[in-house]
Amino acid sequence: MAAQATLHCLIGCAIGEVLGMVIGTATGMSNMATVVLAVALAFVFGYALTMRGVLRTGVDFRTALKVALAADTISIAVMEIVDNAVMLTVPGAMDAGLNSWLFWVALAGAFVVAFIVTTPVNKWLISRGKGHAVMHQYHHGH
Repeated sequence: MAAQATLHCLIGCAIGEVLGMVIGTATGMSNMATVVLAVALAFVFGYALTMRGVLRTGVDFRTALKVALAADTISIAVMEIVDNAVMLTVPGAMDAGLNSWLFWVALAGAFVVAFIVTTPVNKWLISRGKGHAVMHQYHHGH
C-alpha cells in the first residue's frame, strides 16, 4: 500500500515538477525560481490527483481538499525536498537545458531517489492511520 501511495504521489509530483522545470528552464528563470515553481506545481498536481479520486466518491470539494491535504502533504513535501536536492546536486543539471540528456537523466534519477526515500515515509504514515490511510474511509477509487 505504501508503494502504491508513493507511486500515486510521484505521478502528481512528476507532472508538476516536470512542468515547473520545463517552464523555468525554457524562460531562463533562476534555479531558485525554477525550484519554487516546480514545487508549487507538484503540490497542485499531487493534490489534484488525490482530489479527483475522492470527489468521485460523491463528497463535496472542501471535504475532498481536506482529505487530499491530510493524505498527501507530508508525502509530497518529502518527495519534493529529495528530488529537488538531487537536481541541485547533480553538476550542471539545472543549467543543462531541455534539449540536454543530462537534464532529463538527472530528473529521472531524482524521481527514482525520491520514490525510494518517500516509500518508507508513507509506510510509516499509513501504519499510524495517517497519510494515504485517510483516504480509505472514502474507498480507494484509483
